[in-house]
Amino acid sequence: MFRPRVIPVLLLKDLGLVKSKKFKDYQYIGDPINAVKIFNDLKADELVFLDILASKENRLISLDFVKDVGEEANMPFAVGGGVKTIDNIRELISVGAEKVVINSYAVENPEFIKEAADTFGSSTIVVCIDVKKKMFKGVQTYTLGGTKSSGYSPVDFAKLMESKGAGEIIIQSIERDGMMEGYDVDLIKSISEAVSIPVVALGGAGNVNDLKKAYKEGFANGLAAGSLFVYHGAKKGVLINYPEKDELTF
Repeated sequence: MFRPRVIPVLLLKDLGLVKSKKFKDYQYIGDPINAVKIFNDLKADELVFLDILASKENRLISLDFVKDVGEEANMPFAVGGGVKTIDNIRELISVGAEKVVINSYAVENPEFIKEAADTFGSSTIVVCIDVKKKMFKGVQTYTLGGTKSSGYSPVDFAKLMESKGAGEIIIQSIERDGMMEGYDVDLIKSISEAVSIPVVALGGAGNVNDLKKAYKEGFANGLAAGSLFVYHGAKKGVLINYPEKDELTF
């Protein structure tokens, strides 16, 4: 029976693991490699690591860090942060990443996605679309950690990325990030219905029922979250966790 992938998304800031709310208020969580070890034991489907400062600082996510993850992780993992060249992608794959996540540069240079997909295959190239409302202009795609509006609607940009060869879309609601109040299911559904490539929901999951709703009503192929997998209990104590397999019956 088909079950969508359930994917912890882990944010890096100065090589530490952090968690945000609405792309702000970053809280230090702990050591990312230790988190990988725990997710190994919990048998996570996949992991995604995103360096939140890389694009702003005009650099690539640390290759040494990605190599360390590759040596530790028992599951497939994707990485993103500052990817701008074919050589960047080649280097990340060579140290263990299975997929590469591109965000800001996909907006700056959509043709780069085509070049990347032609070079490495669509299955390697993931585009993360960060979304929030802009006053008087509706919902828009943002870059550089949610600070710069692209002018693209999420649906239009998702279609463009599919046409350029992206193999997967991560659709993330900035306004729901870290709030643990549920995904923007309407947003997820709009992307899922607009493209034929896999769509991964991100931003807002607070419990397993939120995951199920994004799958059943938003038609997401993958269900990603951050806070859900690093906090535990009403007081949100830091505890790396992952649902038991019997909880993930869709």
